[in-house]
Amino acid sequence: MDDRPRNTEAEIARDAAARIPRARRGPGLSWKLLILTLLFVSVSAVLIYVPSIANFRLTWLSDRLAMADTASVVLAAADTVDVPRDIQDQLLAAVGATAIAIRTGSVSRLIAAVEMPPEIDRTVDLRMMEPVADIVAAFETLLAPDERMLRVIGDSRNSGAVELVITDTPLRDAMLSYSVRVLWLAVLISVILSGLLFLSVDRMFVRPMRRLSQNMVAFSDAPDDSTRVITPSGRGDEIGVAEDHLASMQRDLQTTLREQRHLADLGLAVSKINHDLRNMLASAQLFSDRLGGVSDPTVQRFAPKLIAALDRAISYCQTTLAYGRAREAPPSRRLIALDRLVDDVADGLGLVGHQTIAFDNAVAQGMEIDADPDQLFRILVNLGRNAIQALESDSSPALVRRLTISGERRDGCIAIRVDDTGPGIPQAARAHLFQAFQGTVRPGGTGLGLAIAAELARAHGGSVALAEKAGPGACFEIIIPHRRESNGRPRAA
Repeated sequence: MDDRPRNTEAEIARDAAARIPRARRGPGLSWKLLILTLLFVSVSAVLIYVPSIANFRLTWLSDRLAMADTASVVLAAADTVDVPRDIQDQLLAAVGATAIAIRTGSVSRLIAAVEMPPEIDRTVDLRMMEPVADIVAAFETLLAPDERMLRVIGDSRNSGAVELVITDTPLRDAMLSYSVRVLWLAVLISVILSGLLFLSVDRMFVRPMRRLSQNMVAFSDAPDDSTRVITPSGRGDEIGVAEDHLASMQRDLQTTLREQRHLADLGLAVSKINHDLRNMLASAQLFSDRLGGVSDPTVQRFAPKLIAALDRAISYCQTTLAYGRAREAPPSRRLIALDRLVDDVADGLGLVGHQTIAFDNAVAQGMEIDADPDQLFRILVNLGRNAIQALESDSSPALVRRLTISGERRDGCIAIRVDDTGPGIPQAARAHLFQAFQGTVRPGGTGLGLAIAAELARAHGGSVALAEKAGPGACFEIIIPHRRESNGRPRAA
């Protein structure tokens, strides 16, 4: 009877809901990529526009200053004659200024000016290059609410310097017109660049990632369908590596699912057999108890062994479903005479008086081991039965068939060796030798014997391994360490 706690219907429903993938919310990778591309291109356009508008302002002012400097060449010749009013007005209109002056050393000479010169609001010295200040001044010009008068100073080709008084309204209009042109150009470049970048990245990354995600969703719906295993595209980059590993993982998962299904079918079959077999063994035990009262010497000799074998069989039936559903019970360790236990194993396997197989109990008389007697018996029976099947696989009468069980004391443990002269273990079978349903090399075998033996040995803190040997056959070595005291030291045997 299964005493394990059952999950309630609410818990089962909650677990099932937790396994259902949540629906995707929000924009997909394609939209995120497009938005980020537009954002980054826009940021790039702004970073380009900021210094360019400052440079446009300086260039515009430099052009006006160059025009004033050229006009001053002609007007400077008449240094003793006043420039007529109409000539000054024409010159100022051509330059777009309200006053023009040239400076030589510390002396300034006004060449042309309106009758009522306005007050100066800002002074711009083009002889000094200050990028940050020029950028700030450019945006002040763009955002200024009222007209301002600028005094522009620059180097002259004929004298020391030339000065120009000019209103910033034409400059602001030119800068706004330039900004609109730059804006349209930035929008056009952003759209073209974003489109090209989006198409490239979508084709190179987003589509393969979408293919991976769609395949994983489809595979999760029917993981046992081999047609849903992803077919790698053969790419040599990281996405190609991900496709290869995903295909390998899906194939391994399908193999695992088939093995789990096989285990479930086997567990169901064993549970059905266990119920009836246990009743039949109980009946056989009753008959064996009656045999104990027969006075025949042969019966008296074999009846205890038969009773012991039936007791073990009934105990095994009660724990048959333990493998694959729960762990084996913790070992109940006691001090055992190993040589006598090996004799019981030989009797149980029918090796005493066997017609073709010679059995050698090479355990030293009186050697003791601290272990669970039933579990150690099962380990030796499983290994011995495998050895007998290997020895009987070839019926040639000339072959030497011998099974030897030996034991020796080592530092902190007992080593038991099960050695046979059979055909040995093929190299291809050694990788999965102790895995359930995979370690068998005999047609029709279940592959559980070695897996059970290894599990029982691990319960003792030991191991079962295939040992190297010089001669033919196979040799399995069982290591059973001594129990440890509360201080962690090995307990003396």
